[in-house]
Amino acid sequence: MQGIQMVDLKRQYQHIKTEVDAAIQSVIDNTAFINGPEVKHFATELAAYLGVKHVIPCANGTDALQIALMALGLQPGDEVITPSFTYIATVEVVALLRLKPVFVDVDADTFTMNIDSVRNAITDKTKAIIPVHLYGQCVNMEELLALAKEKNIPVIEDNAQAIGGTYTFKDGTKKKTGSMGIVGCTSFFPSKNLGCYGDGGAMFTNDDLLAEQLSMIANHGQKVRYYHEMVGCNSRLDSIQAAVLRIKLRKLDEYCDARRNAADYYDKAFANNSNIVTPYRADYSTHVFHQYTLQVKNVNRDKVQEMLAEKGIPSMIYYPVPSHKQEMLKDFGGADYKLPVTDFLNICVISLPIHTELTTEELQFIAENVNNIVDQLSK
Repeated sequence: MQGIQMVDLKRQYQHIKTEVDAAIQSVIDNTAFINGPEVKHFATELAAYLGVKHVIPCANGTDALQIALMALGLQPGDEVITPSFTYIATVEVVALLRLKPVFVDVDADTFTMNIDSVRNAITDKTKAIIPVHLYGQCVNMEELLALAKEKNIPVIEDNAQAIGGTYTFKDGTKKKTGSMGIVGCTSFFPSKNLGCYGDGGAMFTNDDLLAEQLSMIANHGQKVRYYHEMVGCNSRLDSIQAAVLRIKLRKLDEYCDARRNAADYYDKAFANNSNIVTPYRADYSTHVFHQYTLQVKNVNRDKVQEMLAEKGIPSMIYYPVPSHKQEMLKDFGGADYKLPVTDFLNICVISLPIHTELTTEELQFIAENVNNIVDQLSK
């Protein structure tokens, strides 16, 4: 058995090597490295997949969030509601633009934004809400969008971990994650479900005027070259990355299915262990398992991770320190927040390897060792 990886990009590449190599060589041959045809084709194809009018590629997922906030015209001091239980980029861009992050708790089952917590956090200074579709699980968007519409607050979806997921509304309408808010944002970091071979990101919207604003901001604030209408930035997806993403987009549903199959194996393997809580799957959306994250009870989570490493099994803690307790955000009143679910999850979650190339042998080895270690430590 090969060394187990959290995400095995090498084995994934071997399955698409011929296509990827040819696509990269084509970009090199035509030398259109920036904003070349591959970027435009990818944007069109991703828009069709997501069911949106506009996809605006950019340099990374963090830029996508920043540009989205800039396009909404928020002013310093405006409040933006976001979960604390998320990767720091979600909150970092808020602080960078001199906006005020307002932290809310997450749901104990889904680990995603708790709608009641959002409702209680809204003030007359709230100018945006950023739900995070964490670990591949979608926020309860029907309830959130209804609340946001009632309060006239725009919603920016952080879809970096859930691209490929589908949300089903109560009337049966289906929407892809990232396509429901005024703007959706994603990252194409290599380990993502749809990842490139470097950095990359994109924004999605159905609003024509907003799409134009997003595109201009990402391109130095210009619509016509050398005529700069607003302060922007330089955030571009290069053509080689777009070429890789075009190939992997065609396989995204297959990749998500492979991750779900691995999650199904884990779920069954841990079903009878009372000290392990497997990921909850909401009935309103598909789960694309960017991460497979357990809660372990009655044991020291860090000791579990240490003992797994001794067996050659990698694991990760997403995330050991919540955003509201990070040093960089101390001026935003982190000590005043009471987020009990977030605080609890930070000490008990652990993520296991999950990717498109996991074999049954590897899954069995991982699951048996997790069960044995948790049982041993809980005695």
